[in-house]
Amino acid sequence: MIEAELKALVREPDALLRRLERAYGPGRAELYRDTYYDTPDHQLALDDCELRIREVTGADGGRIVLLTYKDARVDEASGSKPEYETRVADAEAAHAIVRGLGHRPVLAFEKRCRNYGFVREGRRMLATLVRVAELDGAFLEVETAAADERELPAALAAVRAVLAGLGVPEGDLTTELYTTAVAAARLRDGRS
Repeated sequence: MIEAELKALVREPDALLRRLERAYGPGRAELYRDTYYDTPDHQLALDDCELRIREVTGADGGRIVLLTYKDARVDEASGSKPEYETRVADAEAAHAIVRGLGHRPVLAFEKRCRNYGFVREGRRMLATLVRVAELDGAFLEVETAAADERELPAALAAVRAVLAGLGVPEGDLTTELYTTAVAAARLRDGRS
């Protein structure tokens, strides 16, 4: 499965939040705690791959843990990547397994998210309004799944239609990864 996703910098988060609520109803507030891993020689980053453990806490206190591997980009313009994700029962065990396989944590940070799930053009879609404390502003991610690279253009067209319907201009799209932006912000602030 390829995660067909576009991300945009949000210029007016409160106005966008109102448009999201009108279009898709009340969203789910969730806190993501992401830990990214790599090999000691940073081979995953060199290969444009990602290995992540995400702990998601909902507004009700419920918690799920996801183990995710993202392969290299198959579309440079969007940054879309094949994604393999599974739910795991125990966060500490997942971290121990990944470390035991020789991977090391390279970056951890939190994202405050408001998620909106809906169906558009027969596709399950997810729009997420994201704030990362270490980054200025807010971001909007809209994603759906493509079965393969042949289906990716249609999936991305559906994502673009959602963004356009929410008033997000193409010029606000970005392919910068949160990991890159957070690492750069920490470096500027003198933290590693």
